[in-house]
Amino acid sequence: MSKIFTMELAGRMLKAEIGKVAEQANGAVWLSYGDTVVLSTATASDKPREGIDFFPLSVDYEERLYSVGKIPGSFIKREGRPTENAILTARCIDRPMRPLFPKDYRNDVSLVNTVLCVDQDCSPEILAMVGSSIAVSISDIPFAGPIGAVSVGLVDGEFVINPTSAQREVSDLNLTVASTAEKVVMIEAGANEVPEAQMIEAIFKAHEENRKIVAFIDEIVAEVGKPKHAYEEQVVPEEVFAMLREVVSPQRMEEAVFSDVKQVREERVNGLTDEFAAAVDALPEEDQERFRPYIAEAMYQYQKKTVRKMIKEDHKRPDGRALDEIRPLSAEIDLLPRTHGSGLFRRGQTQVLTIATLGALSDQQRLDGLDELEDSKRYIHHYNFPSYSVGETKPSRGPGRREIGHGALAERALVPVLPSEEEFPYAIRLVSEVLSSNGSTSQGSICASTLSLMAAGVPIKAPVAGISCGLITGDTDDDFILLTDIQGLEDFFGDMDFKVAGTHKGITAIQMDIKVQGLTRAIIEQAIYNTRKAREYILDDIMLPCISQPRATVSPYAPKIFQTRINVEKIGEVVGPKGKMINKIIDETGVKIDIEEDGRVFVFGVDDEMAKKAIQIIETIAKDVEIGEIYNAKVVRLAKFGAFVEIFPGKDALLHISQISHEHVKEVEDVLKVGDEIMVKVTEVDDQGKVKVSRRALLPPKEGAAERPEKSERAERRHDRH
Repeated sequence: MSKIFTMELAGRMLKAEIGKVAEQANGAVWLSYGDTVVLSTATASDKPREGIDFFPLSVDYEERLYSVGKIPGSFIKREGRPTENAILTARCIDRPMRPLFPKDYRNDVSLVNTVLCVDQDCSPEILAMVGSSIAVSISDIPFAGPIGAVSVGLVDGEFVINPTSAQREVSDLNLTVASTAEKVVMIEAGANEVPEAQMIEAIFKAHEENRKIVAFIDEIVAEVGKPKHAYEEQVVPEEVFAMLREVVSPQRMEEAVFSDVKQVREERVNGLTDEFAAAVDALPEEDQERFRPYIAEAMYQYQKKTVRKMIKEDHKRPDGRALDEIRPLSAEIDLLPRTHGSGLFRRGQTQVLTIATLGALSDQQRLDGLDELEDSKRYIHHYNFPSYSVGETKPSRGPGRREIGHGALAERALVPVLPSEEEFPYAIRLVSEVLSSNGSTSQGSICASTLSLMAAGVPIKAPVAGISCGLITGDTDDDFILLTDIQGLEDFFGDMDFKVAGTHKGITAIQMDIKVQGLTRAIIEQAIYNTRKAREYILDDIMLPCISQPRATVSPYAPKIFQTRINVEKIGEVVGPKGKMINKIIDETGVKIDIEEDGRVFVFGVDDEMAKKAIQIIETIAKDVEIGEIYNAKVVRLAKFGAFVEIFPGKDALLHISQISHEHVKEVEDVLKVGDEIMVKVTEVDDQGKVKVSRRALLPPKEGAAERPEKSERAERRHDRH
């Protein structure tokens, strides 16, 4: 028998129904908010798989197009691979949930959220985050939650919890916050240069709402929750650590990890691991069997403890930097001579090259998702992380969830400073290639992208830089150390990767990953202000000296844009039947043409003269033909009574035999042939748009000859009767 629980959230009813469906999952909830409905399930395996040494958590956000009344556009008419939005949503669910499972839990856990119905005013993404929390909390799966999640908008200077679609359209902030009753566990934000103090206020306004959701879930758990099942704890025996410390002293481990070169550090640690493994191999066979399974884990924990102690107690970072010191930086543009824009940003061993490509508006990405407000994207950012960037040999299998997430973060950081379509009617694609990685490549891609945009002549409103902040926590909430510009080792062994991007004016994007069970307000505030100081240094001392402002013109290899506007009633004539006319113009000039429904026409071409020619042809076609206008026409067909001439592409006119010359013309072929170009004057346009022209009217009269127009007109009327 199902049970229903309800609460009011931001003026709308949140309803959770337990026991209605999916009874074979460890936990399931049918969750509705407004008319949005999401089914969230949590399932765990009975025992760990053989050899698993990590927590195998999988999170899926399944978009169903029937939820918005759409039939998939693919050939097979069913949903295919997850959309980018689905992948990003799954990551937003994973990040706050993962730290709340036991660190040594090894059972497979699968969280599946299926979107069944969508009300555009009630975000299914937020509902899936809350649903996942409920499903795990009421299940028998060990979990230190629950969490709540809301989104925050900023409309006319006021914060709005879970904004409607109309409010999201005009909001200066798109913030998602997940938290337990005590601490914040996830922040994801895109913002229109929001000041730091205002961002902090928004985060903790969301936290207050999340507390209400957590209390609501606690009520559900108290009534229908299952007891948490026991699991086999993964603990390295103390005798293994004792032997490891004898073989590798703490001082030797410190010396091994103390280096600003990743490869040197890894080589030293691998050498110590081999040394410990050899010592284990020298033990009696019985002890070897007991010790050998823990070699890798013991070395990992020993290395982690050493790094954290160096930072926390000695304030000594592995590469020798001060806690707030940034690694050596450099910026460079124009590395690639024929691309539209390129920028290389380097921070320590991290190198990111971003290439900008400008295209026609028709090149924008078409979207086929659940959001009815956005069906295309004019700005696209892709991020590639090849295996060679970390010295590995893994074959390329296309972008994974991490690559898609980092590309989306960089995209979100730059959207607020991009020019509008009216200001800069180009589609823009950025591709960030990670050439070398030792931490914070996503923030490096933001810096490199700003450089490439300015080098490409994109008139951005302000340059954007990004930086990450790390964390080492102690035994109490007040005992912590923040690290500016974390490298890979500090990210790996630390407790937080707090990424903040923005301009001099304010924040444009935030993404926060943590490995602990939440952050206090003090940590979040200090991290945000630390990143501002670092961001300003990167902008003022590194990026702006490289290129101070966007170039005034785009690259000579980029398409130039020419615009005009035509009468909407003439669009059909410009396009022609089955696109025949517009394709003819494109073939003749080599340009690309986009025509909007409001009559705006954009012509894209690398050759200025050809683009101007295309504009001239389009304007001529769209213009009403008037009596007295003169055209350079081309003879396209001959008849006994005259010739048909093309006065402009797609528009033919009749040149009667009597209007060819002052002299009598017996046969049209005697004077004209197909392909000839002649000057003609429009003499008549009838109600159906048929045009008659005269060549004779533009020829000087023959000396000594009298003009007899009345005879010519009689002859033309005679022909018309026949």
